[in-house]
Amino acid sequence: MGMSVTISTAESSDAEKILKLQYLCYQSEAELYGDYSIEPLTQTLDHLRAELSEGCVLVARLGEEVVGSVRGVVDDDGTARIGKLIVHPRLQRHGLGGRLLSAVEDRLAAEAEAKRYRLFTGHRSEVNLRMYRKLGYEQVGVAKPVSRRLSLVTMEKPADTVGLAATA
Repeated sequence: MGMSVTISTAESSDAEKILKLQYLCYQSEAELYGDYSIEPLTQTLDHLRAELSEGCVLVARLGEEVVGSVRGVVDDDGTARIGKLIVHPRLQRHGLGGRLLSAVEDRLAAEAEAKRYRLFTGHRSEVNLRMYRKLGYEQVGVAKPVSRRLSLVTMEKPADTVGLAATA
């Protein structure tokens, strides 16, 4: 019988595992944009530990292995900023990213009264853009140039649509 993936709150002892997975997962983004200085590849362990204490950080585990993660924090105006949604390359395209995103949305709505969810991704990250649209996110504004090769697309959805995209 195979193990199933579980999603839970990250613990401080997960920080190093999350960071290693983050470095692995963002290699393809760095390659796509020809920029290996993107923040997920330069983030320090201390900065990640600070994120663990400040917001909502979830991990997906397959047995003891951390195979996915997502982070979120709610601003004073009720905007939940979701970021660094990562899934181990061998488990991508099996719905785990969507499960993690739904889990962090649910948690931020329940614990921090999120009114809307906002995230961003690279303008050429078609797989990410497609998944976010499928889950009810829409682009807001124009893509914001970060470098000569990379522009970030901001996507948003109201908190009251959670679960509606899955039933459509």
